Amino acid sequence: MVTPEQKEEFNKIFKELGKSLDITEAQHNAAVTSYEFVGEWLAQEGSSLSHYEPEIVPQGSFMLGTMTKPIHEDDELDIDLVCQLKGKGTTWTQYDLKKQVGDRLKDHGMLKRLLDEEGRRCWTLQYADSAKFHLDILPSIVSENYKVLLERSFSAKDVLDTQALAIRITDKETDNYYRETNPGLWLKSNPFGYGAWFKQRISLDIYAAMSLREAVQPVPAYEKEKLPLQVVVQILKRHRDLMYNGDCDKPISIIITTLAALAYQKQTNVATATLEVVQRMASFIEDRYDLVRKRYVKWIPNPINPEENFADKWPDEPQKEKNFYNWLERIQQDVLRSFNQHGLYRIQESLSAPFGNREVSKAFEELAIKARVAREEGHRRMAAGSGILGGVGTKVANHNFHGRE
Repeated sequence: MVTPEQKEEFNKIFKELGKSLDITEAQHNAAVTSYEFVGEWLAQEGSSLSHYEPEIVPQGSFMLGTMTKPIHEDDELDIDLVCQLKGKGTTWTQYDLKKQVGDRLKDHGMLKRLLDEEGRRCWTLQYADSAKFHLDILPSIVSENYKVLLERSFSAKDVLDTQALAIRITDKETDNYYRETNPGLWLKSNPFGYGAWFKQRISLDIYAAMSLREAVQPVPAYEKEKLPLQVVVQILKRHRDLMYNGDCDKPISIIITTLAALAYQKQTNVATATLEVVQRMASFIEDRYDLVRKRYVKWIPNPINPEENFADKWPDEPQKEKNFYNWLERIQQDVLRSFNQHGLYRIQESLSAPFGNREVSKAFEELAIKARVAREEGHRRMAAGSGILGGVGTKVANHNFHGRE
């Protein structure tokens, strides 16, 4: 049985692991500086888009605070962004809107060189290898008062009408891509409605959750301290990445993030939260009858649109479903195994394979530094059973040149 002292020390280990997985402040600032420059160029006076006040804001894991470093140091960060325009030209279709954004990017010599081939929904700016990131920019249409509504939703104690945060986007695979001028009939997306929902799941209280309000600003501040659920999601995603490195059928992040958020019960201890989340995630996967397939299928509802199934590819690509359940079983075993270890060496060894030797080693190095400082200040104690050094348990003597305290 894990004692309260051991739980607290595991909490410190898992929190340090989360920090080692997080992108650095320099990486964060480099990405923000780059997309801020792009936004300013799109909105610059004289631009064909300036009348529509284009603004670029982060979405996805960059907004949620759940981004993790790539497995390999040479791999790139994928920064997902939304280019919000307040209106459009009367005759503009999705094609026209996307082309206008693309043409404006091409008007700048440097951005033109960085521009990749047009994607299904986004324009991608592929930065130099030394930068180690690329920007995926999704053109969209929002209402005139959208910014006020967005900030109000992320500041509110309770979830407001998330449907009001929906945006209209461009998508080359829609039937009306070249002909429909009414954005109300374009494909709808709601990354910020999802963000507002996640903010409520993540929050321990309204004050702690204010950090996520900052995330929907064009220039969000770097978060040095994450809330427990953010760290849990980072840890889960890293385990997935290592288990399915390079496999296109790996469990997708939106499924992991959604199920983790649903399973989270406001625990403040990151280690126990991780263990309890992975044990509860499967209970939020539904079985719904599919009238087309005439059988039951797995359904992971979008929390802000229950009729959207995040697992919609599972019925036709069963390997994706199989991989998810295999991953969930493995991470349950790996986290529980670490809890059953005694001694720092065995705990570190148990975490290294499933979560990455580099990151785990860095986490334990940071813990060792903090332990040494605490010992020198006379505050370090050893937890009975685990041998983990913490703030409770048997006091550890401070060493000096004379061999006595």
